[in-house]
Amino acid sequence: MKTTFSSHTSLIKPCLLGLLVVLVCGLTACAPRTSSLGLDQEFIHLEELIIGLLFIATIVGIIAKRLRLPYTVGLVLMGLALAFRGQLEINITSSVILAILVPPLIFEAAYHLNLHELRRSLTQILILAVPGVLLTTLLVGWVVSRGTGLAMPVALVFGALISATDPVSVVALFRGMGVPKRLQLILEGESLFNDGTAIVLFTIILSAALSGTQVYSFFNGIWDFLTVSGGGVIIGVILGLVISHVISRVNDHLIETALTSVLAYGSYLIAETAGVSGVLAVVAAGLVNGNIGPRGMSPTTRIVVFNFWEYAAFIANSFVFLLIGLRIDLHLLATSWQLILWAILGVLVARALTVYGLTWLNRGVPASWRHVLFWGSLRGAISLALALSLPAELGIARQQIQAMAFGVVIFTLIIQGFTMGPLAKLLKLIRQDERKSEYERRHARAVASQAAYQHLDKMRSQGLISEHTWGILARPLREHNHSLVDSVREIMTSDVDLQNEELDAARTEYLRSQRSALTDLLNDGVISEASYSQLINEVDTALGESHSPWPEMVAQSRTTKRKINRLITAVVQEQDIENAIQSLIKLGFYTTRLPSSGGFLGRRNATLLIGLVKGQEEEVTHALYQSCRSRVEYVTLPLEGSPMPLPTPTPVTVGGATIFAFDIQRYEEI
Repeated sequence: MKTTFSSHTSLIKPCLLGLLVVLVCGLTACAPRTSSLGLDQEFIHLEELIIGLLFIATIVGIIAKRLRLPYTVGLVLMGLALAFRGQLEINITSSVILAILVPPLIFEAAYHLNLHELRRSLTQILILAVPGVLLTTLLVGWVVSRGTGLAMPVALVFGALISATDPVSVVALFRGMGVPKRLQLILEGESLFNDGTAIVLFTIILSAALSGTQVYSFFNGIWDFLTVSGGGVIIGVILGLVISHVISRVNDHLIETALTSVLAYGSYLIAETAGVSGVLAVVAAGLVNGNIGPRGMSPTTRIVVFNFWEYAAFIANSFVFLLIGLRIDLHLLATSWQLILWAILGVLVARALTVYGLTWLNRGVPASWRHVLFWGSLRGAISLALALSLPAELGIARQQIQAMAFGVVIFTLIIQGFTMGPLAKLLKLIRQDERKSEYERRHARAVASQAAYQHLDKMRSQGLISEHTWGILARPLREHNHSLVDSVREIMTSDVDLQNEELDAARTEYLRSQRSALTDLLNDGVISEASYSQLINEVDTALGESHSPWPEMVAQSRTTKRKINRLITAVVQEQDIENAIQSLIKLGFYTTRLPSSGGFLGRRNATLLIGLVKGQEEEVTHALYQSCRSRVEYVTLPLEGSPMPLPTPTPVTVGGATIFAFDIQRYEEI
């Protein structure tokens, strides 16, 4: 007998979370520390630690997905749970943190950023990423120093490391909500560039603090910042171009993936060896390679490379968040609550002044977006990595900075992260696509009903349902399935974008099936390696093409298999004609364009002749409605009754389409 748990789902999920937390903590606490293999004990301990952290990260990922929690929030909570079992002695130097964990985080973010889209918002991004980071560092340092009594150099070190934002959770949340893409781009772009700026600034201020210099020359600081930053960018651009050129000459996804790994870590090491910013070198290399390198890759290679760097970033994020949990002293965290509160206050005040002040100077950011940029400035992996990298020479200040950094990260990820969704809804930034949601519901009902029908039919063939019962059920079930399919067709024909999306998905699956079949033929020895390579390249080229020939194929099938019995003529304003024709072509309708003019303004129009089958009028009408929107224009006309014919602007509605429908008595193709 099957048992259902639907009524207790809300209780099971928290219990599952708690059980797995206890299980993981127990596993890590009871991990063996000796080995009979005779291997070096430190190596064994490191191996155990890496395996344990990977296992924990996997468990957290599963739980976060089931509970629909941001993954980074789950890592933070798990880090806190691990911290309860006490500190572990983990000897990780600053060079290891920055050289191993930071490059994959930075490179992955830069690699996936579209440079053409970035240029549109580059001004807003750079304002927040460069002067914004400088201002944030100074404000946070001043607030923390005044509120806690920490020395100003130490407070500025904290201000620099905490100025790096990490909106991974917010961006992932926004993508599922339908928040404007440009707002997402500004958040991602700012995070990427301010990471580089913050790390350069952190390095300079930390060196000054360790040297004991009380007065640091402003001009020397500016010069160091420019040389370190500029040198890193130059090295990254050069290496990115070189590796992209090499990738275009290679046709092997394993080698191409390895080259991107060499680029990510090599650019960092070369730049650091040269005495410039390794982080900015990685940023520049990732941007160049991510926008140029894929041009020389096959679609298969692109998928492999993208998935590899997504995994690398996942590992780096996991290790940073979990390592901080293993190394933090909860007693110190509890006793440092005043420091943490002042740090949170300083971060919020600095972010508010930075966002609202700097974006006010640049009018390219709407007011509602500024609220999101302020509250969505989460702190995460980079800040924690920099906090972990602090040298022991700082003494007690090192522990204080780490406690403040961890406290701020917890606050931003949990408090700000969980409230971003309601804030976006309150600001009406979420675009709900009701038509797409309705399509998903209708499509799911149709698929589920068809699957249920096939299951019952299989039971009938196995003798589990009698022919008599099946004879009663079969017809109404088929009719129900047909009605569900018709409802899907109805909404598909009324929305061009939905139809094109499904056509593209079908085309992709069609080509992937071809690729799989070719691989089977090669493995069975039916075709040679040379033939396989040629045919695979043809399929990969088709997969990489943005233009889909499916609308034309649909149009051919319409004209060859159906008799045209209706004619629609549509008078369209000239500036809308191209959009109208393209919309109709995507639906599979061929059109004949006739030049015309007329109307109140006497402007040039175009008349479209559209042949179709009776019942398709709604498709055509909707396509014209979407592509030929009416609008108001102002024309100059003489003022009536005035002694002089002075012109006055007059609003006139233009655009749209005038549609006529006719029955066709005879249709032939000669």
